Amino acid sequence: MSNRERLLSHFIRYVKIDTQSDASSPTSPSTKKQWELLNVLVKDLVEAGLKDAAVNKNGYVMATLPSNIPIEHAAFGKTPPIGLLAHVDTYPETSGTDVRPQLHHNYDGRDLVLPGDTSVVIRAAEEPRLTSCLGMTIITSDGTTLLGADDKAGIAEIIEALCRLSEKPSRLHGPIRIAFTPDEEIGRGPDHFDIKEFGAAFAYTVDGSGVGEVEDETFCANSVEVTVLGSDVHPGYAKGKLINAIRVSADFISSLPRELTPENTSGREGFIHPIEINGNVSRMTAKFLVRDFSEKGLKVLEKILETTASETRLRHPSSHIDIDIVSSYRNMRQVIDDHPELIDYAEEAIRRTGLTPKRTAVRGGTDGARLSFMGLPTPNLSNGSMNFHSKKEWIPLEWMEKSVETILHLLDVWVERSTASGAQFKNNS
Repeated sequence: MSNRERLLSHFIRYVKIDTQSDASSPTSPSTKKQWELLNVLVKDLVEAGLKDAAVNKNGYVMATLPSNIPIEHAAFGKTPPIGLLAHVDTYPETSGTDVRPQLHHNYDGRDLVLPGDTSVVIRAAEEPRLTSCLGMTIITSDGTTLLGADDKAGIAEIIEALCRLSEKPSRLHGPIRIAFTPDEEIGRGPDHFDIKEFGAAFAYTVDGSGVGEVEDETFCANSVEVTVLGSDVHPGYAKGKLINAIRVSADFISSLPRELTPENTSGREGFIHPIEINGNVSRMTAKFLVRDFSEKGLKVLEKILETTASETRLRHPSSHIDIDIVSSYRNMRQVIDDHPELIDYAEEAIRRTGLTPKRTAVRGGTDGARLSFMGLPTPNLSNGSMNFHSKKEWIPLEWMEKSVETILHLLDVWVERSTASGAQFKNNS
């Protein structure tokens, strides 16, 4: 089996395991089915040469590939332990049950009609990056589920990189720490992550979209819950008495600026995103995601929510509207900027794969955001996948290969540049 065939085999095996997380569950992992993949990964890490691989009670797989720098290169013994991370769970709002991966060999530029549900079509006109993938092998689901490349592509790429390192001991590397984590999709990936136990000085998540990208920025994020209290009365005798919390909630949500929704924003624009609404005539709760790249922008969006609530109260003076704001995570660039080598080394690694690196901002979250503020600076590398969370998810096998190469070159660069004499060091890679 070739390296590429092994990479594909691991990826296909991983995506077939259902690992959706569940925000309503208090456990860690939030779903029992994540354990199946976690246990598989322990075995795969051991086979890749990481003999200490284990999963703890909270569903975190950790393992070590010790430094193989020999004594004659003792000057490079200062290479810090570098962490590589990916998450096992998939997005809970799109089915991840019974995933049937489809291989579209020698892609010819036409629309991809997915066979399990032919109404699900990945249209070339809507996917500009597909035009750069002519002749490649495109992997999708059959259209009835997501694919799960977020982040099983990252897992497969890390495993493949480790296999190649173990098979070529002449390629020198410093200490490498691995972590595969649960529940990233519901924002709880770092909840039980022990930074001290992990023991890395710096880390990278392999969880970004596209190819040749390194992400050093995330949103600043808050969660907001809006509670509306009404007063229920028999509808036959309700005139002048009934306060319908459903109608008040609908009025509040429809009064928010439409230009500040995810579907109407891009780039560095923030948004207010209603994600859940529950209740009845007497009491309604609505949950929102509030996102912006700066603390100042976040405050502006929160003020819009509060102003809208005040205006809604004036229209419904007998109702009660309460807003509860909870901090989620902050822009990891506040930490990453203190360690510019993290990005410089990643960009050099990408160049060595033959690609032009692109530094981007995540229009979303990543475990790396919270980990950075917990004391482990952790930017994000692309894993090759597109259309996260969707039945139209797709990933070229060739982009996955580029991600593996990026990981390997990144570890090379860390060895080469860990001492003043590193520029004269040439790794046997």
